[in-house]
Amino acid sequence: MPLELVTLRCLQDNYAYLLHGPTGTVLIDAPEAMPILTELEARGWGLDAILLTHHHDDHIQGVPAIVEKTGAKVIGAAADAHRLPHLDEQVRPDHSIQVLGEQVDVIDVSGHTIGHVAFHFPQSGYAFTADSLMAMGCGRLFEGDPEMMWASLSRLYDLPDDTLICSGHDYCAANGAFALSVDPDNADLHQRLSDLQESRAPCAPATLATERATNPFLRVNALRGPLDMQGKDDAQVFAALRKMKDEF
Repeated sequence: MPLELVTLRCLQDNYAYLLHGPTGTVLIDAPEAMPILTELEARGWGLDAILLTHHHDDHIQGVPAIVEKTGAKVIGAAADAHRLPHLDEQVRPDHSIQVLGEQVDVIDVSGHTIGHVAFHFPQSGYAFTADSLMAMGCGRLFEGDPEMMWASLSRLYDLPDDTLICSGHDYCAANGAFALSVDPDNADLHQRLSDLQESRAPCAPATLATERATNPFLRVNALRGPLDMQGKDDAQVFAALRKMKDEF
């Protein structure tokens, strides 16, 4: 049985995630304390750990209040430790840790920031990608460059098809509009946007297969021709798409 996953809306458009299993509960990112503490109390759950993906305030600012209330330990990237709240455990890409009785693979997804990590739970089939791979999009390149982000997305692309991509924000309206502008004949994209509008459900998580089919930043091969970029490598096509999105 996979760990129970709870998606929480925080701030204006952030997502945080609770994972619960027989041995306890963990949180991935802490945009704000109140919605998270309220959910924990309503479910009668404690909190054992907080896993942090990167240092931006809208992913970490709830940590002090949550730790004070729950005593949860804080886990984050060693490379980002100087910009994160105090870490009880520092992790490194290409290593694995044990969380709630499962192996968790730490993946370098630098680009949006340097030192950004994703947490992949292969047994339960979840990948917490925050502001790297997002629903129908990817994060802005505040610290990294296109080649770095493309390498990060390529690592995530190789995960199993049914992996649930748990990203950090609900940017679906803007991401969907951009995706349609560069991939207007994509039937899967039209269907995804129609389903989201009809259900009004959160746009994350979504399976990696869905992202591969609808996310322009994972469709560089399909879009190379329409963008008139024959002969350009994948990172160059990605860079052009990211520039177009920045100016969209």
